[in-house]
Amino acid sequence: MVLQNYTTSEKYVLNSCGETYPISDDADQAMNIKAEEVSDTEKEEELVPITFVEIKAEPESTLNELEPVLGDEQQYSHDECDKSFNDRGNPKRHPSVHSGEQRFCCDVCGKLFNQHRTLKEHKHVHSVERPFSCDVCNKSFSVQSYLKRHQRVHSREQPFCCHVCNMLFSHQNSLKRHQRVHSGEQPFSCDVCSKSFRVQCNLKRHQRTHSGEQPFCCYVCNMSFSHQNSLKRHHRVHSGEQPFSCDVCNMSFSIQSNLKRHQRIHSGEQPFSCEVCNTTFTASSNLKRHQRTHTGEQPFSCEVCNMSFGHQNSLRRHQRMHSQSSQSSEDT
Repeated sequence: MVLQNYTTSEKYVLNSCGETYPISDDADQAMNIKAEEVSDTEKEEELVPITFVEIKAEPESTLNELEPVLGDEQQYSHDECDKSFNDRGNPKRHPSVHSGEQRFCCDVCGKLFNQHRTLKEHKHVHSVERPFSCDVCNKSFSVQSYLKRHQRVHSREQPFCCHVCNMLFSHQNSLKRHQRVHSGEQPFSCDVCSKSFRVQCNLKRHQRTHSGEQPFCCYVCNMSFSHQNSLKRHHRVHSGEQPFSCDVCNMSFSIQSNLKRHQRIHSGEQPFSCEVCNTTFTASSNLKRHQRTHTGEQPFSCEVCNMSFGHQNSLRRHQRMHSQSSQSSEDT
């Protein structure tokens, strides 16, 4: 808008913010010409009638039933556990968590999952790429959630708590395994003898007793074992390591069970009892040896004369007779 000061004959322009500033005569003339052009154009154009659609206001009582506008979040819930979701599709996928249904299969290793998102996360395990690295030990992981789980090793964080005994765990899977101690659940069953286990790795270890598989091999003597712990114990034969020490006499042992058996000498404990004569023993092996006096079993046989014995020591004494007789015959 152009304003004129009649006292000084100066002209000003008023902008949209309410500020004024002076203009020259040339600028004023140009603005007048532009205004005339616009006015002529408006006369030539026909006016187009505009119609307005009547907008009916919704009653206040129905406002909560309307769909959310862009940017708002709508909650969808699952009836069984009352868990809520922002995505309409999540409640449809979520029931597979309760049913245990595993519809999604890894095309690399055949492992099954109940959610497609979990399968996608698992597939990173087969990938060579490991972009997530621990800033403490530099160990790298293919999935970020694996890194977070690993970092609790350094932080010693234990966010998962048992609601029965308040025992803490760093991993949710560890808590689930522990809870079976309270519930008595043993979901993993052997298809040969039907023996059941709380933990899947214990089932796999047990199944080797049927298959005879011995996947753990000693790199020194090539002796093989069905359990990794058995291999670790065997390694101490070669290394001479004896990490288990008696706190009474400082005698050391390579196997913890040998230490426990030794400690009964000091405590006088004899937990193994014969059901025939009630004689008690400090070691189960001593009880088994004793029970042969009742059963008459003689499992140790001489390979020279086939004579059998109830105790291995008796067989060894007998075998010396053969070695001595053969030596005397050679001397003559």
